[in-house]
Amino acid sequence: MLMLNHHDHHDHHDASGKECMLFAGTAIANGSCSAVVTSIGMGTEIGKIQEQIAAAAKEDEEMGRAGGCWMSAVALAAIGADGASVRRCAVAGHTYCPDDREVVGLGHAAALDKALQTVAEVCAVCNEAHLEFKGSAFRCVGAPTEAALLVLAEKLGLADPAETAAARKKRTATPEEHPQPVCSKYRSHAPVKALLEFDRDRKSMSVLVRPAGAARNALLVKGAAECVIDRCNRMMLPDGRVVPLTPVARAAVLGAVKDMARDALRCLALAVKPDLPGPLSDWDGADAEHCPAGRLLRDPATYAGIESELVLVGLAGLQDPPRPEVRPAIEDCKAAGIRVMVITGDNKDTAEAICAKIGVFEAGDDLSLYSFTGRDFVSLPRERQMEILASAPAMCFSRAEPRHKQDIVRLLKEQGEVTAMTGDGVNDAPALKLADIDVAMGIAGTEVAKEAADMVLADDNFSSIVAAVAEGRAIYNNMKAFIRYMISSNIGEVASIFLTAALGLPEGLIPVQLLWVNLVTDGPPATALGFNPPDKDIMTKPPRRANDQLITPWVFFRYMVIGGYVGVATVGAFVSWYMYDKFAGIDLSRDGHSTVTWDQLTHWQSCREWGNFTAKPYLLQGGGVVSFPHPCDYFTVGKAKASTLSLSVIVAIEMFNALNALSEDGSLLSMPPWANPWLLMAVAVSIALHCVILYVPFLADVFAIVPLSWPEWQLVLLWSAPVILLDEVLKAVGRAIHATDTGRAARAARAAATKKAD
Repeated sequence: MLMLNHHDHHDHHDASGKECMLFAGTAIANGSCSAVVTSIGMGTEIGKIQEQIAAAAKEDEEMGRAGGCWMSAVALAAIGADGASVRRCAVAGHTYCPDDREVVGLGHAAALDKALQTVAEVCAVCNEAHLEFKGSAFRCVGAPTEAALLVLAEKLGLADPAETAAARKKRTATPEEHPQPVCSKYRSHAPVKALLEFDRDRKSMSVLVRPAGAARNALLVKGAAECVIDRCNRMMLPDGRVVPLTPVARAAVLGAVKDMARDALRCLALAVKPDLPGPLSDWDGADAEHCPAGRLLRDPATYAGIESELVLVGLAGLQDPPRPEVRPAIEDCKAAGIRVMVITGDNKDTAEAICAKIGVFEAGDDLSLYSFTGRDFVSLPRERQMEILASAPAMCFSRAEPRHKQDIVRLLKEQGEVTAMTGDGVNDAPALKLADIDVAMGIAGTEVAKEAADMVLADDNFSSIVAAVAEGRAIYNNMKAFIRYMISSNIGEVASIFLTAALGLPEGLIPVQLLWVNLVTDGPPATALGFNPPDKDIMTKPPRRANDQLITPWVFFRYMVIGGYVGVATVGAFVSWYMYDKFAGIDLSRDGHSTVTWDQLTHWQSCREWGNFTAKPYLLQGGGVVSFPHPCDYFTVGKAKASTLSLSVIVAIEMFNALNALSEDGSLLSMPPWANPWLLMAVAVSIALHCVILYVPFLADVFAIVPLSWPEWQLVLLWSAPVILLDEVLKAVGRAIHATDTGRAARAARAAATKKAD
């Protein structure tokens, strides 16, 4: 569950640093665990992610230097001359450069009417950001929303076309010194006396100014369109006259707001209040601690009253286009069974339009079931809230307040969902702390949000979260692959010893051979499994529950089947050599060994009582003879060849088993062995080591084994290769089981949605 919103300790560890190590192999003996650290720092996959994020952040920075920006004003609206309609203008350009095109319909030499002058003044003065020119491009310092309004003011210009032309000329000639000459002119004309900061209740901010030549102060206001319009009772016409805001005009303005919202624009209303109450009207900014005006401004509870009975001057539509990679990332989430819920403070229509644009909602979705304002949702009965959250494939909560976010996260956790919450503001900190996985924005996030979060997203990019999900699943799968390989191999060794003892056969594997297999032969492949690439369908599988078992009954059954076959194959190779001159078309008689019956082999300890038993010495590959003083020693001293075959089978079968472990349910046809070249190299190393002890006489004596001929290697492959076919069958069954579970979950979700719609 990803909750999108528009605990780290003080030491934020760099993911590429030495603290982030990859433990790719572990051997357990006598209750002690030893791990092989194969990579550290930038060598790990997590380190590579960090490197890519850093590169992406650098690219974004370079894009900003080249003039690219995410937030821009693209629409402007003001009251028409008839006082009953709204005139609209498109704003061209999508960068922070004020000379990047213009307001459509207003030429560079056009004079602004009084209403548009006031719009430009509010954009320039009721603003805490500023533009700068560095590295041959314009950049913003401050909030992108406010920077976009500064660019709009620069494009609108001043009242006098000649002054506008002079300001633009100054900006073109010396952009480093004069990046925003129009805004500077407005700010010098109306110095700010006080700032009424934004809060989430009234959803607006304002500044108290004393316009040049004016006897009284005025208030310039900007904020969420419906909230500011609700506090307006007057409007400004193009000629500067202030008249009552009639119901017809109000409906026209709200219609313009709705149209902007449907175009996925963030709509801000701009207003003024020229007739302030006494204490604020005459205040000159002095003695703020003791004067009545100062006391009013220090109490945020009075701000809504001050920002009332406003004069509406215009609307600005801001575009904050999603990054192109967001929609594919949302689609990946849906395919992976991750529900995306958007929680935003934006207007409901704007939020829904953006959700449709990025793929959270699909065409034909009934948004009345999936989109709510924060207040509407919390006003529902608790049972209804739980029902909606349980069945909705995706949701959007608009005009949400901090407490709404906490309520939503708390409800989801009560349903057993694993929630990941993103946030950037101070007010997001409580919800971040409450979520299972809390992610703060690294670029736009406040320090409070970063301190409250477990993770900080370096590039503020949603697709990085989805990539992290895929990487996390891959790491988990690799861990399971390692466990699957080691457990099934060890079960096979145990099964081999058990079968040998149960059937009364001579001891096929001696302790030093088992030690060699566990500590040397198994080590390289087990380590290399930590480098398995992700399954191709890794982001199409449903997520795991937090309480899911690592070893399910089906997984345990697979362990036992593969382990059982390893035991059977090891014993089978041992028995085949003793009992047959020719087995499955393979000629084993070239060494001249004596064959025995099953009864003789399983009762070998009674050999000295048989009286007529004979066994002759046999030849070895490359020269040499295995001889024994007494025929019955054929089952002890003479078992060297059979024991070598058993050891070789268990080594070969574990190499094939390592290839099977490339993917839990993916066939080797879809995930071929060369997908992990490190594994192929490890298998080659293990086989080479095994050949060393086979064909170096000194080492062969240490391990009580002998060299093998080509027909004997064929016998080894005959018994070991079928483990691939066996595991392919088990993988096919596993895919069918997972497909059934996924289909059952999808049908349940559709049934719940249908019931909800009814």
